[in-house]
Amino acid sequence: MTKTDGSTPGEPMASESTRDGTLTGEDVSLLIVDDDAPFVQRLGRAMEKRGFAVETAETVREANGKVEAAAPAYAVIDMRLDDGNGLTVVEKIRKTRPDARTVVLTGYGNIATAVTAVKLGAIDYLSKPADADEIYAALTQSPDEKAEPPENPMSADRVRWEHIQRVYELCNRNVSETARRLNMHRRTLQRILAKRAPR
Repeated sequence: MTKTDGSTPGEPMASESTRDGTLTGEDVSLLIVDDDAPFVQRLGRAMEKRGFAVETAETVREANGKVEAAAPAYAVIDMRLDDGNGLTVVEKIRKTRPDARTVVLTGYGNIATAVTAVKLGAIDYLSKPADADEIYAALTQSPDEKAEPPENPMSADRVRWEHIQRVYELCNRNVSETARRLNMHRRTLQRILAKRAPR
């Protein structure tokens, strides 16, 4: 037997976003994983106002424990945590609840890690600082909906930096091998890697 909404009995209904920007549906559980406590509090309050039932965690260990206890329908996960990599949590959620919608946040964004995040089960990847509206839009966007083109696309310097970061990740973060493949002096590469990403 199938419900009128297309789901089978016993399954939680898919949550939907209403016109006023709040969430409706049976399962609106959201896990926020970030070691920045003020950010977690702000985002948690903002997401509760939008209809989510929010749980938070500050470490990989705490997050994995909450996923094991009750895997969330939605998750927002910072990639770099005090005790490890947030992608570990992304993968655990995917294995525990394949239909969950997970967004990865990071202040160290690059294309290689974005690709890895998506392969592990994330639906989107946002660079910090990301506000509640951006995160909500990423969590609730339908799979066939195209993202809006960016207001401020990457500069040429940023594209170059992204390419260097991608090769660096592919070389398992080996500076000498990355420099060789990019035909670049090792010291020059080290200086670039030590700097923040250009805008």
